[in-house]
Amino acid sequence: MSDARAQILLASPEATCALARSLASCLCPGDTLLLSGGVGAGKTHFARCLIQSLLLSPEDVPSPTYTLVQTYQGQSGEIWHADLYRLGDAMDLVELGLTDAFTDAICLIEWPDRLGDLTPPDALLLDFDTVPRPGAEDHRLLRIMWQGDRWGQRLKGRMCAPFCKSPAT
Repeated sequence: MSDARAQILLASPEATCALARSLASCLCPGDTLLLSGGVGAGKTHFARCLIQSLLLSPEDVPSPTYTLVQTYQGQSGEIWHADLYRLGDAMDLVELGLTDAFTDAICLIEWPDRLGDLTPPDALLLDFDTVPRPGAEDHRLLRIMWQGDRWGQRLKGRMCAPFCKSPAT
């Protein structure tokens, strides 16, 4: 298995949302997205846009910061959105059914470092970062990482959409 990476500069909240919708179109039950980054980096905004694009009927998508997990009925099955920032013990996730959802639902996990050994090995990691530059307050640098060929084939072409710009080096 090989490690692979992509890096994208998202120039606005709308660009972040457009990427989320594009990625949503290639997800199916059993897929897990690990959303990492600091407070205010765009994890919840990305998750909200992705979830709303998959819902059978429009509904509010609140942050699960205090509830830990929110579930939704999507077009191809359940969607689980977890915010593990306040998680006390990773084993609580087994009781909540999150580990079962990794195989049966589309899962979006904020603060995935709290998963520890429960982290699915085939998950797609999306690491969001703010851009510390005057005039770039809404810009986000997104680093995407995965192992093996599974994600590479599914993401092919989706990371080059017109709403994305290559980051300056």
